[in-house]
Amino acid sequence: MEENKNKINSFTSLFAWQEAHKLTLLIYKTVLLFPEYEKFGLSSQARRAVASISANIAEGFGRPTQKDKIHFYYIANGSLTEIQNHIIVAKDLQYISNNDFENIYKQTIITSKLIHGLIKSIYSKL
Repeated sequence: MEENKNKINSFTSLFAWQEAHKLTLLIYKTVLLFPEYEKFGLSSQARRAVASISANIAEGFGRPTQKDKIHFYYIANGSLTEIQNHIIVAKDLQYISNNDFENIYKQTIITSKLIHGLIKSIYSKL
């Protein structure tokens, strides 16, 4: 029996996880530039939200049922929407430049499309 060479054996092989990881690194580096008084405010909220995206993709990947997978991918997408909100606030407070905002926002769009692709692919198997 020939093994499927395209089979994804690890969550780290998912493009959605890879792009979410890039987003995580971008946010973590960006919030370092926020004012010190935001350490336990917007910085903390943004770090938690962005870390949740890739973590929920990973958790969904590890779940045994399609329903569980979709559930965690939707949670990841909710956290992604939360991070979009946080970066809009950061831009409006002038904690990040318009250019940094655009780069981060583009990464959120890429990640969102890939998460929706995961969800769509699971629905097609149901």
